[in-house]
Order: sequence, then structure tokens, then C-alpha cells
Amino acid sequence: MANIHPTAIIAEGAKLGENVEVGPYSIIGPNVEIGDNCKIRSHVLIDGHTIIGKNNDIFQYSSIGAEPQDTSYKGEPTRTVIGDNNTFREYVSIHRGTLKDKEVTTIGSNCLFMAHVHVGHDGVVGNNVILVNSVNLAGHVIIGDRVIIGGGTNISQFVTLGRGAYIGGASAIDRDVPIFCTAYGNRIKLKGINIIGLRRQGYEKSVISELVDFYRTMESSVLSPRAFIDHEELMEDYKDNVLVQEMRADIRKSEIGIAPFVK
Repeated sequence: MANIHPTAIIAEGAKLGENVEVGPYSIIGPNVEIGDNCKIRSHVLIDGHTIIGKNNDIFQYSSIGAEPQDTSYKGEPTRTVIGDNNTFREYVSIHRGTLKDKEVTTIGSNCLFMAHVHVGHDGVVGNNVILVNSVNLAGHVIIGDRVIIGGGTNISQFVTLGRGAYIGGASAIDRDVPIFCTAYGNRIKLKGINIIGLRRQGYEKSVISELVDFYRTMESSVLSPRAFIDHEELMEDYKDNVLVQEMRADIRKSEIGIAPFVK
């Protein structure tokens, strides 16, 4: 049975799983589905065609599934889909998708969204992501698994952060960041490899060392990252390193370009 405060408003049609708590003055829209054991604290709005998984904790004054801040949006039934075991702290806002993209904003599982985080329309946030206070994601931003973004960071539309990236606080990001890179600044610049993150995920020392060597060689080259990875003779020594090949793929598929290196 759900535990619903008498001042909460649950629209007809909303679906709540077992042991869901809904706090005072929270509002749940008619097209919302909430999984088992979720805790919706006071003054929360969950609207739109929104699906929320299990064991999520949504703190007061958060807004999930609201209309996107996009002038092309005309009330279409686009969606917001959220996984399991996430924490959304105070004043988090997540907007639904638009017809411009895949019509859905997607949040993975086991993430921590600290206070005042915003995820714009059509965004994709992976699993085990940490967004520190006042991080703002514009529309169509993609955040890979296990990314950590420092507080006060702003990310432009269509930016992709590869999995395992670590972003310093108060950064302004207008270019893509490949997997397991550290970066910071306004505008964002690549600083190095997230060695701590790689170790925590159990990668062997030799694999990490090769990735660091590849990064430093690419950084010191007169070639751009895209030109560097297209020279097969430069890539020969790293052909068996799965991380290097994944970083190479990130660079190759980037449409807005890779962030420059710190000089």
C-alpha cells in the first residue's frame, strides 16, 4: 500500500507501486508511473508521461517531467524515463523530451543529483552518475556512466561526456569530452586521464598506463585529435587496448568536436 499524505494530490490514472510514500502538498500527474519503494517528499511535482523505477528518493521542491524549455514544443505527449535507486535532492528539475530528438529524456540508475541540478529536454544520463550542486544540462546532452561533474558547471546543447569522465567545478562545457578524461575550465579543456576512476573499476595497471601514454602522445602531437586517430601508424601500438579504442571511437563520432588540451 502507498503511504500518501492527505494534502498530496494524486491524479486519476497515476500508477503507484508498493510502499510508495508521497509527502505533503506533492502533486502526481495522471500519466505518471512510480515504482515500488519510492519516496516522494513534500512539495514535489511529477508530471507528463513519466515512468520512474524503484527505490528512488525525490526531495522537496523537485520538478520531474515538466514541459521542456523549447519554443517548438506544442504539448506533444513526450516522455521522461527514470531508472532505479536514484536520489534527487532539493530543487532538481528534469524536463520531458521533444519531437526534435527521440521524444524522451532518460535517466539511468544509481545516480545522485544534488540540489538545484537541471536536466534539459532530450537529455541522456547514464548509470552511477554524480551531478554536484547547480549543474545545468541543456537539451540533448549525453552523460556517460560513472561521470562526475563538479558544482556550478554548465553544459551546452548536444555535448557528450564519455563514461568515467571527471569534470572540475564551475566549468563551462561546449565541446565533447572522451571517456575517462579529466577536464575543467571556462571553456572546458582536457587535463588528463581519470586514473582514480579507472582503478576503482578494476582496470589493470598496464591497460591504464597505455591509455595515459596514448593521451600524452596525442596531446603533444601537432595533429588535432581527429587527425591523430586517423593515422593508423600512430595507432598501431594501441590496437589491443580496449580503452584506447573506445576513446578513439568517441573522438571519431564527435560532431561538435573534442575539447582542447590544457596548454
